[in-house]
Amino acid sequence: MKIAISQSVPSTIETPLLVLPIADNGDKTPLPELLAADPALRALAAPLIAAADLTGKFVELVWDLSPAGVSAQRVLFIGAGKRDKISLSQLRNLAGAAARAAKSKNIKSFVLVLPELLEIPAAAQAAVEGIVAGDFDVDTYRTDRKDQALTDVTLAIPAAADAGAVFQSIAEGAILAESQNLTRTLALEPSNLMTPTMLADHARAMCEEAGLACEVYGPDKLKELKMGAFLSVSQGSEEEPRLVVMRYEPATAPASPVLGLVGKGITFDSGGISIKPADGMEKMKYDMCGAATMIGAMRAIALLKPDVRVISILCCSENMPDAKAQKPGDVQFAMNGKSIEVINTDAEGRLVLADGLCYARQLGATHLIDAATLTGAVVVALGYHNVGVFTNNDGFAGELMESAKRTGEKMWPMPVDADYFDHIRSEIADIKNTGGRWGGAITAAMFLQEFVDDMPWIHLDIAGTAWLEENKAWMPKGPSGVAVRTLVDLARHFKSTNSK
Repeated sequence: MKIAISQSVPSTIETPLLVLPIADNGDKTPLPELLAADPALRALAAPLIAAADLTGKFVELVWDLSPAGVSAQRVLFIGAGKRDKISLSQLRNLAGAAARAAKSKNIKSFVLVLPELLEIPAAAQAAVEGIVAGDFDVDTYRTDRKDQALTDVTLAIPAAADAGAVFQSIAEGAILAESQNLTRTLALEPSNLMTPTMLADHARAMCEEAGLACEVYGPDKLKELKMGAFLSVSQGSEEEPRLVVMRYEPATAPASPVLGLVGKGITFDSGGISIKPADGMEKMKYDMCGAATMIGAMRAIALLKPDVRVISILCCSENMPDAKAQKPGDVQFAMNGKSIEVINTDAEGRLVLADGLCYARQLGATHLIDAATLTGAVVVALGYHNVGVFTNNDGFAGELMESAKRTGEKMWPMPVDADYFDHIRSEIADIKNTGGRWGGAITAAMFLQEFVDDMPWIHLDIAGTAWLEENKAWMPKGPSGVAVRTLVDLARHFKSTNSK
């Protein structure tokens, strides 16, 4: 997709579609407001506003197919929500909704007028992120699929705006959204076309393209490293596990700190011997979203070049139930020597992450973040709206939450309290891999904490947010690519002094 800017008067721009944001002024005035100063556009909107056809309700769509007094073939008025609450996050979603509305009409090119009440370069970046993410489709394997991808989009900005700064913001926004879409593309793949080996191959290909170092290891390396927890998960599968190490090591960055990003890459989770119900099991192809998130984040980091070292570990495996599969009651030994009683083989993600976290530390990471579709319990706690954030270091987590706020990704801190450890205390081993029904997302985090020692660490449970359960105006049902933008923003703003 080609993205350009125009500093011409919007009503004079020739385009198949001109998109105009409309704000709800709330109690300040009874009428909504067109967020463009162009007199011709205001005249076009006036009768629609007077007739209450335009309300400004967020992502409300009103089409004008034969607009008078403008050069565009059609105009789309799109609600921006309450004027005093319009934010970059709102604009990002509005732009995505505009993209999807255009695609629904098979319109491949449009102009979006940016609202001047936001800082223009930042608004341009947010709009591009929304448009590129909104251009994503999920019908990959339909034989009658029609290519409705957008070809070019223009952002209409004020004549006084700094075009150079806007172009820079556009480039950054495109990198972030394309990386988010890479994560979504990987997550969308069915498990027969995304085995652990294939996921590792995708990671290696991305690294070669982006200029990152990449190492891929199989079972022999896992045995050498004594990764018994990781290895145990693949016992019942014909597919071999893969351990992937991606490295971003800029020459100008200091030797420390080193961010360690660890992703759960279960390419299909049947539950193993503790097999899942058949209903909805097909979605368990998405259990590798943590690893996909790290692949997308590392791509953006490589292209945006923050001055910090980053190591990413992907723990890729398949959890299947055959005669060799591990059984409830088995005891496994992690890389750090801790013994784990396996109570439920469907609590496998924490087993692979345990060894991944240990290995990230061994490779020199000073700060750890893992991302995983780890528990259904986090969905019970937070629904499908917020990522669960668990940490042993409030300063480090505070930086992450600031990044989440800047990028518009919803995350919520959860407790990591010593009282919860009693739930995973085993009678025959050091710990057990599940703590029962209550507080399941927390006890899963407590399990992972056993493998980080005192190192600053954050666990992101993305089980409720990595996959959209329903269509949004700005994004289709399916993989969301959540946390990619936040992790990249954290790398770009990281201050290790806050996490000591």
